[in-house]
Amino acid sequence: MTSYGLLIDNEYCTGCHSCEIACQNEHSLPGDQWGIKVLELGPIKLMEAKKWEWRYIPALTSYCDLCHERTEAGEDPACAHHCLAQAIQYGPLETLAEKMAEKGHMASIFIP
Repeated sequence: MTSYGLLIDNEYCTGCHSCEIACQNEHSLPGDQWGIKVLELGPIKLMEAKKWEWRYIPALTSYCDLCHERTEAGEDPACAHHCLAQAIQYGPLETLAEKMAEKGHMASIFIP
């Protein structure tokens, strides 16, 4: 049996929160509850040179079920479907792991 998950590309997430809203709408969650929540890291001044690090990191909560009804119908989870930056990908874990290896520390795999 193939296991599925989400690959989050932290290099391209813009922090638009469209994944949060899509999830809340899909699962009828109240405004203060999320199946996916965009966290903000930074700004952090790096020691070398005059560089700053600032990124957004979508993280799954215990409400995430990978939009079971949508994925059973052959559709992507709502967060991946509505991600404006296409920073969220749904697929088999083996495929996602290969893509993550190419991205290095700027990507995460989530399995609810």
